[in-house]
Amino acid sequence: MLIATFVSLRWVDGLDWSFVRLDRQARDVTLLARGFVIGTIAIGVPCVMLLVSHELTVVPATAGSWYESAAQMALFLLPAALAEELLMRGYIFSVLRETIGWKNTLIATSIAFGLLHIRNPGANPETIMVVIIAGFFLGTILLVTESLYAAWMAHFAWNFTMAAGLHTAVSGLGVGAPNYEVVNGGPAWLTGGSWGPEGGVAAALGMFALLFYLYARYRDHLLAR
Repeated sequence: MLIATFVSLRWVDGLDWSFVRLDRQARDVTLLARGFVIGTIAIGVPCVMLLVSHELTVVPATAGSWYESAAQMALFLLPAALAEELLMRGYIFSVLRETIGWKNTLIATSIAFGLLHIRNPGANPETIMVVIIAGFFLGTILLVTESLYAAWMAHFAWNFTMAAGLHTAVSGLGVGAPNYEVVNGGPAWLTGGSWGPEGGVAAALGMFALLFYLYARYRDHLLAR
């Protein structure tokens, strides 16, 4: 995806990395940290509430090193999140943004992002709808920060919180993790069922809360685009 983006920018259009919000300014550590925190809160808070209400339950698992497991997950999840961000909110997003406006681009790419997950294990209309909401969530982070790095960090933090923190499925894909795992104890519509917590209403509400916050805080910036 990086090579395809480079070729499209430099050889086809004669543009630099700023067109896809991957320039030096977009790499500001504050933006990266902001994206990581937003992604963590969006899924972390709903999961904590589900744990407190016993809709999710922590059960023992095979003993092992948490740190080694977390490092392995990070090595997988970092490039995976980058690839999806480059595909959904990189060059294509930027071209559409120039031609049909950011609102229509956000809608189109969010729907495409949801459909991209339709073949994942346990996918159903509810989980795909929540992934579409995630597309709006990540796209909004890109729009308000003007940094694809920030959206990447939010995407990574979201997945890392579930995989390394909770040891639960990510988009229907199970993770082998040591010492403990979090299992579904409530209705699938709320907790996501086999898809993992990101597929339920709780996760959707977490994203909506932050979407409203981001829109309220950056409303003037968005409307000026």
